[in-house]
Amino acid sequence: MSTHSRVSSSISTACDAGGGGIQARGAGQPRGRGAVRWLLPLAAGALLAGCGGDGNGLGGLVTPPAPPTVTATVPAADSSDALNTAAISVSFDRSMDAASLTATSFTLACPEGTPVTGTVTYTDASHTATLTPDAMLPAATTCTATVTTAAKDSMGVPLAGNFSWSFSTTVDPAVAAEGQQIFRYDTFGDETQWSDTLRMHEVIAAAVDPTTALSVGLKVDAEALPAAVVAGIQDGSISLTSTDTTIALLKLNAVVGVKGTVESVNGKDTLTRVGITCALCHSTVDDSFAPGIGKRLDGWPNRDLDPGLIISLSPALTPAQKAVYASWGKGKYDPRFNFDGINGPQVISPAFGLAGIHKVTATGDGDEIAYWNRYVGVTQMGGHGTFTEPRLGISVTNGTDDLISSKLPALQAYQLTLLAPPPPAGSFDMAAAARGEALFNGKAGCVGCHSGPEFTDANERLHDPSEVASEPEAAGVPSYASRTATKQYRTAPLRGVWQHPPYFHNGSAATLADVVAAYNSKKSLGLTSAEIQDVAQYLKSL
Repeated sequence: MSTHSRVSSSISTACDAGGGGIQARGAGQPRGRGAVRWLLPLAAGALLAGCGGDGNGLGGLVTPPAPPTVTATVPAADSSDALNTAAISVSFDRSMDAASLTATSFTLACPEGTPVTGTVTYTDASHTATLTPDAMLPAATTCTATVTTAAKDSMGVPLAGNFSWSFSTTVDPAVAAEGQQIFRYDTFGDETQWSDTLRMHEVIAAAVDPTTALSVGLKVDAEALPAAVVAGIQDGSISLTSTDTTIALLKLNAVVGVKGTVESVNGKDTLTRVGITCALCHSTVDDSFAPGIGKRLDGWPNRDLDPGLIISLSPALTPAQKAVYASWGKGKYDPRFNFDGINGPQVISPAFGLAGIHKVTATGDGDEIAYWNRYVGVTQMGGHGTFTEPRLGISVTNGTDDLISSKLPALQAYQLTLLAPPPPAGSFDMAAAARGEALFNGKAGCVGCHSGPEFTDANERLHDPSEVASEPEAAGVPSYASRTATKQYRTAPLRGVWQHPPYFHNGSAATLADVVAAYNSKKSLGLTSAEIQDVAQYLKSL
């Protein structure tokens, strides 16, 4: 047998013996095999890698294969500007087993504890696994991605341990721009309600000139006005007491929150249909051109708007219905009246400063703005779509086409970009506000509920009506919370609170000082009159 064959045979024998059969020649071995005697000890360490054993017979000279490692992630760990429409990816230092990279081994939670569903794919050329979420991620949220040890390389070697990284999301500007258009101009097909049922286009054409429209709180977008129209309004050649001017403004998409269809009938511009958008109640203007005419301020509640009075003008309503609607007053609307028949209007709420808050309505019925957008879009605006709420026994479907669902993500994304406005310069006493802050966090105990960066504990809990200073309601009116899905109240966020008096869900406090005084009485805080004013000044500063 040749030397090569004898070495191979010896190694094979050693493998069968778990490595223990490789030895130097001892006494009694043929002297002609001296070459094998010195070759085997030198080669054994390297050649034993081909054995099925673990190499323990040679003192652990053979190490196990190194596990795969992560070389890059998208978004990067700890980044704060990840677009909420982006896919999540992780790259490795070698080829991976595609079958081991699944929605189970590669996961995402936004925020932590809230799983995100999606599809996982793998590209071997770049050693990259990609998780594509099924829907847009929530904005202004910290997300955590994890690749578990179930992920293996192409040789079946798993990660050494679970690999996780976190990042924070921001709204994709393209989606926000789409949402702005929806917020301002999309009726969701609600012309069916406002024209076919309520016949409001007839009311507008017959009796609503610009002066009347402005008197009931409707606003005009000055940036939608051509220069000739601006000049005509300024020099008086365009009448603000003519319904023709109202129709012309609707044709220009210049009436905030009102969308009109204007057609030529017998050579005259005629309003043939009308609908409303989110901006009707949740946008106003800065009055930069004239009172009620200026640049849009999306998200600001229009507390000048008298929606009940406007609705009461419909010829389709009974006298009793007209009386209820007309009683609501400016800045108020009852989003439950058409279901339970109880007359208890609420203040129109702001749509700004909601990023990071998971209970966005006064009673926290839904965790996302999209919940309330669907509720209002279907059940109040009359848009085409479906809203179902088992807790209230409500199920409403309008039309045969869904014109709402696909628009909710972009609409919500835009609303989450709307920041609470800072207080105007000189609008509060800085020294008093400093004293008020100390009281807010101390003696008054406000921070117990108005906590965190948005001054609300809404993400952690809701409150029984007995805890809030706005209860009980006016005589004969049941608690508003009792008419809702949660039967409780959310702590109102305070950023921008200076902007939208009156306060509480029902508008029962005219000023911020009245709010503090109400809690001082209900909670027996022992604040003096001066201290109440100091806390109010602090609230104005937020």
